[in-house]
Amino acid sequence: MARNRWDREDAPEKHIGLLQLVQMLSLLVIFVAGIIIGIATSPHINRYFDSLAQLTFTNNIASPKISDDNCTILRTCEKVDCLTMEGFVHPDNLTHSMTDDEVLWRASMLPYKKGYPFDRVPKVAFMFLTRGPLPLLPLWERFFRGHAGYFSIYVHTPEDYELNVSTDSPFYGRKIPSKDVEWGSISMVDAEKRLLANALLDFSNERFVLLSESCIPIYKFSIVYKYLIRSKHSFVESYDAPTRYARGRYNQKMLPDIHLYQWRKGSQWFEIQRDLAVYLVSDTKYHTIFKKYCRPACYPDEHYIPTYLNMFHGSLNANRTVTWVDWSIVAPHPPTYDGIDVTEGFIQSIRNKGNQCSYNSEMTSVCYLFARKFAPSALVPLLNLTSTVMGF
Repeated sequence: MARNRWDREDAPEKHIGLLQLVQMLSLLVIFVAGIIIGIATSPHINRYFDSLAQLTFTNNIASPKISDDNCTILRTCEKVDCLTMEGFVHPDNLTHSMTDDEVLWRASMLPYKKGYPFDRVPKVAFMFLTRGPLPLLPLWERFFRGHAGYFSIYVHTPEDYELNVSTDSPFYGRKIPSKDVEWGSISMVDAEKRLLANALLDFSNERFVLLSESCIPIYKFSIVYKYLIRSKHSFVESYDAPTRYARGRYNQKMLPDIHLYQWRKGSQWFEIQRDLAVYLVSDTKYHTIFKKYCRPACYPDEHYIPTYLNMFHGSLNANRTVTWVDWSIVAPHPPTYDGIDVTEGFIQSIRNKGNQCSYNSEMTSVCYLFARKFAPSALVPLLNLTSTVMGF
């Protein structure tokens, strides 16, 4: 009887041991099955994470963000080559984030290799240094019409000014990163070099003409284009005069780098070839001297470029301007012409002043291509004369 009693007491313990053994075996089977399934599916997992990482890398690193009003579009380099030759030699977007020093450095690059690895059509860069609005815009739009591919436009305005033009205008999107300009200070030269630097980023720009919002063309585009592209010289007025308005502005503190006999004066409104533009944006030494020692009544925009070219590149300069302005009246500023002043005879008199000038070592009666200063009220009379007088 005692034996049966102990057997009955040991039975629950045996059942518990068997249950634990079964649980351990079940766990072992599940563990082994998990390993087998994991090995079988690991290539799919790797491909998943690889594709996820590639997608993340493409969207966050290799995909430039393009702002479109209030939304942002991601453009992947799988569809758009972000390092195309076209994008390098003909940049379309002028609203870059480069500083002045950065854009001047970029523009100073001059290829040593002869020729171009693309079909290059030389263009004229029209650079407008403005105080804001472009009141004669319709006249210039008519002038440029039908000549796409032969010109580029660059507009410098006060820093916070918004240039509002229609999307079909050649001026649309052509404002460069600008800063405020103070008349008579070195900031005027800074703006000119800023325009040159941005225009030099387009490797097809061969000639560079500086204009203001009060300038007009007095010949049709084809004549202007051929005149500039075929010229062997740049057109920068640079002269010496023994007056207080010329030599009288020289500062002896510029010695020994700039001597009085090298000092020149000239019109701010220049036209230069590409090589000279590169030299100008590359200069730091003489720009610093003018910034330090040429202050009112010395005006850097009338002396810096004429003096610099005279010192180093005089043989490439025609020593005259192609922009007519009326200095017949002695005054700080030339007169401004209103609508009542604009007649066929007046425009013809500017086109043919009765004197001749040198062009490619020959004499010509075509000495001016542009004229200034014209008020907003002159727009309608000028538009009425474009087909009959100016030819466009």
